[in-house]
Amino acid sequence: MELLDPIKTFLTDLADRDQLWILHAFAVVLATLVVAMVVSFIVKRLEKKADSANAIWLMMAFRSVRPPLKGIIWLMGISWASYLTHQGADIELMGAVETIRQVGIVLLVTWFLVRFIRLGEKEFLNPRVGEPGDPTTVGAVSKLLRASVVITAVLGLLQALGYSISGVLAFGGVGGIAVGFAAKDLLANFFGGLTIYMDRPFAVGDWVRSPDKEIEGVVENIGWRQTRIRTFDRRPLYVPNATFTQISVENPSRMENRRILETIGIRYDDVDKMGDIVADVRQMLLDDERIETDHQTLIVNFNTFAASSLDFFVYTFTKTVNWVEFHEIKQDVMLKIADIIAGYGAEIAFPTSTLHVPEPVRLSGHDGGGTSQSERESPAENKGADRASGKNQEPSNRSAGDATYGPEVDGEQSGGDGD
Repeated sequence: MELLDPIKTFLTDLADRDQLWILHAFAVVLATLVVAMVVSFIVKRLEKKADSANAIWLMMAFRSVRPPLKGIIWLMGISWASYLTHQGADIELMGAVETIRQVGIVLLVTWFLVRFIRLGEKEFLNPRVGEPGDPTTVGAVSKLLRASVVITAVLGLLQALGYSISGVLAFGGVGGIAVGFAAKDLLANFFGGLTIYMDRPFAVGDWVRSPDKEIEGVVENIGWRQTRIRTFDRRPLYVPNATFTQISVENPSRMENRRILETIGIRYDDVDKMGDIVADVRQMLLDDERIETDHQTLIVNFNTFAASSLDFFVYTFTKTVNWVEFHEIKQDVMLKIADIIAGYGAEIAFPTSTLHVPEPVRLSGHDGGGTSQSERESPAENKGADRASGKNQEPSNRSAGDATYGPEVDGEQSGGDGD
């Protein structure tokens, strides 16, 4: 029984009118919990109904507002409980509670707006109905809206905390000069990104390259400070936006056609066939439906007397701009050109050299003072035999293809060691 005495004492004190604020505060917190759960359940059901009815924007609004709405309910409930605590316990809480409530409402409204903007961005990029929006434009508008919401929220927070907005703006005008000098590169990148959004020299997904710098790849993201490009060897390349205001940028993704420019050479012996070959190649291109001949230039002409060939060139455009399809078409065109050349009995030339000899080459096995193989291999022995016989050794006959000596030209030995 002694253990129950403290509990009896607490309940007795609680029944006192001076202590009823505790029950009231507890009841407010409990009621806040129930209301938050009920409101969350209702909003979730409304979200599902809007989704099933294909009311996309209404569904996004319900989905965006559900967490912040629960936060607002809890914020109001705790503020009410704090007021009851202030009244019952005579504790000064209302000044701090009022500031917290204003700051909380600003943050929760900001949270709702940011969530709604992000959901809207996703919907524009991946719509359920219709064509997706341009990623660059959607991203730029989304970032501008989020920045506007955040800046407005900061000003609202400063106002809730008791700071004068006019004074803050005046300080920002003076301090902006110092900030501008300190962060000029950051501001240059910011305005570079703004220029990209306004001029739109490229967009997300475009293949870009610059002749001024080693920049080439596919644009993956355009941020406020830098642009991320995925190179063709799959490495990410981060380029500050200010760079694009100082360099030339090519955008091959926006080409209308791809060009075939090739030079083909045939032999000088086939000069009489050049006109027919060129005419057939031109007609072959005109008959090919994959070649753009209505709005682009088509040229096939003999144009060069080269060192080892007679050259004609092919200048035309394909209708497709797809990289893989283009090379398949180009391969087919080149093989057809080779077939046309072969069909006329001509040949594709390659670098060759012709040696012209002014006089016939004479091969001799007796002229000159050539030395036989046996004499070259053992001169001492041969000389001894000469002295014994009292006469010179006659040179041996050999053919022009002798592996040791080689041919003799005009009586002079062209190979071998000799004495």
